[in-house]
Amino acid sequence: MPERPPGSVFPTLVVVGHIVTLIAVWQWRQRRRQLREGKTSWGKKLVTRLTSLTVSLDLSPPQAQRHITDLYEDLRDGHNLISLLEVLSGETLPREKGRMRFHKLQNVQIALDFLKHRQVKLVNIRNDDIADGNPKLTLGLIWTIILHFQISDIQVNGQSDDMTAKEKLLLWSQRMVEGYQGMRCDNFTTSWRDGKLFNAVIHKHRPTLIDMSKVYRQTHVENLEQAFSVAERDLGVTRLLDPEDVDVPHPDEKSIITYVSSLYDVMPRVPDVQDGVKANELELRWQEYYELVTLLLQWIRHHIIVFEERKFPTSYEEIEVLWRQFLKFKETELPAKEADKNRSKHVYKSFEGAVQVGHVKVPPGYHPIDVEKEWGRLHVAILERERLLRTEFERLERLQRIVSKVQMESGVCEEQLNQVEGLLQMVSLIPC
Repeated sequence: MPERPPGSVFPTLVVVGHIVTLIAVWQWRQRRRQLREGKTSWGKKLVTRLTSLTVSLDLSPPQAQRHITDLYEDLRDGHNLISLLEVLSGETLPREKGRMRFHKLQNVQIALDFLKHRQVKLVNIRNDDIADGNPKLTLGLIWTIILHFQISDIQVNGQSDDMTAKEKLLLWSQRMVEGYQGMRCDNFTTSWRDGKLFNAVIHKHRPTLIDMSKVYRQTHVENLEQAFSVAERDLGVTRLLDPEDVDVPHPDEKSIITYVSSLYDVMPRVPDVQDGVKANELELRWQEYYELVTLLLQWIRHHIIVFEERKFPTSYEEIEVLWRQFLKFKETELPAKEADKNRSKHVYKSFEGAVQVGHVKVPPGYHPIDVEKEWGRLHVAILERERLLRTEFERLERLQRIVSKVQMESGVCEEQLNQVEGLLQMVSLIPC
C-alpha cells in the first residue's frame, strides 16, 4: 500500500465523513420522534373530539353535563370515562361522588370493570394509570373503547363468520367503491390518503352530493376537504378529521377506521328479506330466538331481585359463604349467560331482514336492544352487590380479627390468673 504524502487530507475526510454520518443519524432519529409525536398529537385530537362529542350526548340536566377539552386531564377523575361508557352502552353505572384520589381511583376502576365485563380486552391498564393522566395508556384506552363500540356490530353481505369487525368494514368499503375507475381499497391507511375513496363512498350513497369528474382532477387536500365538509353538512357525520391528518405518508389506521365506520352508520346496509336464512328455516330461527330470550330475561330479572336484597348475615362465617357464592356466580354462571345473550343476537341477525319488512313480529321487550337494557340493569345490580358484600365482608373480617385478639389476650390473662391463684395457694400452705 503506497504511503500517503505528508499533509494528506485523508484523516480530515474520515473525520468529516463520521460527522456527516452522525448528523444524518441524528436527523433520522429526530424525524422519527417528530412523526411519532405528530401521530400521537393528532390521534389525541381526534379522540378528544369524538370523546367530547359522545359525552355531550348525555341526556342529564345541562348543569350536570360534562365537556372534554384535554383528554388526559378530563378523564382522570373517572366521571367523564363513566359518562362515555353510559352513552355508548345505554347503561347506567354507579360512581363515587367524592373528589379525593381514592374516589377517582374507584371511578376509573368501575369503568375498567365494566369493560372487562363486556369482554373488551385491556392490556396492562390500571386505574392509577388513568388517574395519573398517563398519555399513552389513556389514549390507548379510549381508542379501545371507541373502536369496540363503533365497529363491533358491522354487518355486510358476503361476510364470513370468522371475519373481524375491521375486515367486515374493509369489505363494505370495497363494495362501496367497486366500479370506480382506478380506485382500490386495500387498507385503512394509504388507500385513503388522496381522499378519492371518501368521495366515492359518499357518491355511491348519494350521487348528487359529489361530482366525481372533479374528484379525479383535485389535489389530495381538496378531495379530503370536500368529503369531510359534505359528509358533515349533508349526512350529519361529525368532522373528526382534517385534511392534514390524512394527507401524510402513513395515515393513522385507527382514525381512518373510526371515520369510515361513522360513514357506515349513516349508510346502513339493507338486508335481503331472508338474508342468511332459507324460507323453511325462518320459523325455526324465530322460535329458537324467542325461547332463548324468554329464559334469559327470566334469569336476568330473578338475579336483579336477588342482588338488590340488602339484608346480610351477621356472622363472619355466613357472609364468607355468601361472598364465595357470589364470586363463583361471576366466574361460571354469568359468562355462560352472556354467551347465551351473544347467541341470541347472532340468531336475531339471521332473520333481521324479515323483521324489517314485517314478515316477523317481535313482541315488545324482545328486541336485542331490550335484552341489552335488562343486561345493563343486571350489571349495575352486580356492581352494587359486589361493593356492599365486599364492604360487609371486610367489616366482619375486621371484627373477627378483633374477637380473635381479645380471645387470645383473655386466654393469656386467664393463664396468668391461674398462676397467681396457684402461687397464693402455695403461700397459704406455708406455716407462719
